[in-house]
Amino acid sequence: MKKIAIAVVSLLICSTLVAFGQVKEIARILSPGAGTQLEVALFAQKQLKYRVSNQGKTVVGWSELGLELNFPDAVPGIKITGTTRSSHREKIVTRLGENQIIYNNYNQIRIKYLSQGTDLSVIFRVFNGSIAMQYLIANSGKQKEVTILKEKTEFRLSQAYTLYQYHQESVFTPIPLDSLTGSSDLPSTLAGNNSYISIGEADNTGYTKAELTPGSARGSLQIAFTKDKRVNAVLPFSSPWRTIGIAETATGLHHFSELPYKLAHPAASQTTNTPLAGKLIRAQLDTQSGFDCIDFAEKMNFQYIMFDAGWYGPERSTSSDPRVPIQAIDMERVVKYGQQHGIGVILYVNYMALRNHLDEILPLYKKWGIKGIKFGFIDGLTQSGTKWLATAMRKVNDSGLILNIHDNYKPTGLSRTFPFLLTQEGIRGDENSPDAFHTTVLPYTRFLAGAADFTFCFPNPKQQFAKNLKVSKAQQLALTVINFSPLQSIFWYGKPKDYTNWDEIAFFKTVPTVWDRSIYLQGEIGKNICVARKHGKKWFIGSAAGKYEWQGTLNLDFLDEGKSYQATIWTDADNQKLSKKILRIKKGFSLPFYIKPAGGLAIEISPG
Repeated sequence: MKKIAIAVVSLLICSTLVAFGQVKEIARILSPGAGTQLEVALFAQKQLKYRVSNQGKTVVGWSELGLELNFPDAVPGIKITGTTRSSHREKIVTRLGENQIIYNNYNQIRIKYLSQGTDLSVIFRVFNGSIAMQYLIANSGKQKEVTILKEKTEFRLSQAYTLYQYHQESVFTPIPLDSLTGSSDLPSTLAGNNSYISIGEADNTGYTKAELTPGSARGSLQIAFTKDKRVNAVLPFSSPWRTIGIAETATGLHHFSELPYKLAHPAASQTTNTPLAGKLIRAQLDTQSGFDCIDFAEKMNFQYIMFDAGWYGPERSTSSDPRVPIQAIDMERVVKYGQQHGIGVILYVNYMALRNHLDEILPLYKKWGIKGIKFGFIDGLTQSGTKWLATAMRKVNDSGLILNIHDNYKPTGLSRTFPFLLTQEGIRGDENSPDAFHTTVLPYTRFLAGAADFTFCFPNPKQQFAKNLKVSKAQQLALTVINFSPLQSIFWYGKPKDYTNWDEIAFFKTVPTVWDRSIYLQGEIGKNICVARKHGKKWFIGSAAGKYEWQGTLNLDFLDEGKSYQATIWTDADNQKLSKKILRIKKGFSLPFYIKPAGGLAIEISPG
């Protein structure tokens, strides 16, 4: 990675101080490609506001900024005390993402101001098509901490939008923004007339879980504290980033899915010890099931098995000890058997046990030969919960164990800071029986924040899992490409010996979980999605339809010129069966397709 700080030329960033009407001061900054513009102004010396335009059109009108602190008797008003500007050009190489190369290019302005007798700053980073903002509270030397009563950040949108409202692992409800009641989680996606917006956050290591609520103006949103009434800030203090991504198409939103990663701090130290991405199957709570899952994982080219809740006793019982397996599991034998077959073991630990024993179990699990840990029922909602999580992430990362955080936690880019944090839940996966509308909303909403463990379920001759599966078999295959997660849980409810349908599950054996390049080809929120991803010399394509059929043409113009390829295509047949066919293709090949309602299309493309 390389960072270049240079003087910002006037063609890229123009800053002026003017006086017109009640606007006393204003600054302007452009993105590196000059298509996205941010303006900041001080209105009537008491309201700091910003405005965002993209390709010459206003997207966010004048919207308030700032923090309300616990100083009611402080001198009113705001005074700008200085601005600094910089540019950043960075090439990030990662083996654990949707793309191997991430370009982190932006122009930045930091505006220092005095408010309520306190020195504050707001930093803006302007990318091509997106912006990010963050608040800083300086360490004055007189006070060690302050209380933030309210974050004033608002978003006054310039047109009517439909908001896809949700909370943690809930369903999505499309609702006209003017009709919104209650709140919606970050990231939230809004669809308008040839305009799509994602409002999100990044780098939350100790703030409360903020949400979006209706703002004071019609058609506006504001940041709200819904879990804590206030936030305690130890000085110097940095808030999480608030982000806005702007696109003309729904699939275009994925230009900003790596934005939280870009905004998070890099890992404290570089190491050659790289976490191993891969797939896992969940074992039953006994030794023989561990052996069976290891044998099956080896056949399926999986990397891990996992013992879930209950392996050390009832997870909510104070007598259960995560340092002592239940008698039915001979952990030493299972781990040793896994090592002999190249399969690692991951262990689940409940939040209650983590708080009591985290510092003890990390070296203990390393001694046992355990490869990873899954957090369960954590608190990703309150300030105290997110602070504990950030500390726990660092400890697990430093121990060299891979980490999967389950339940209500959603990512904010911290896998850059803690590379061993491979995935997290914060999603309504197959455990909760999502329908086809839900699976075709997720790529445009929750997955804009980062990886998610979807806990895939797939039928076998003995069990169809009809309670959990509301989409077809082909869509289940396709979703392993569409839904990004470096660590994927496959066959969530299945037992290894029941999977004799080898032709149907062959796709799970070859599909990777991390990628060199990803292209979001076609789709619309809640209707359909088509994603192509490359790993090594192979391409994989996943297409999914919502509640209605989808018919179209897939143009394979992303393949290399002059090369011949073999495409293996899985589609839905009659009687809930899978159909597989093989085609010879090359660059520019047009593949017509028809996908049934709630159906899918999965393709593996190999060089000839």
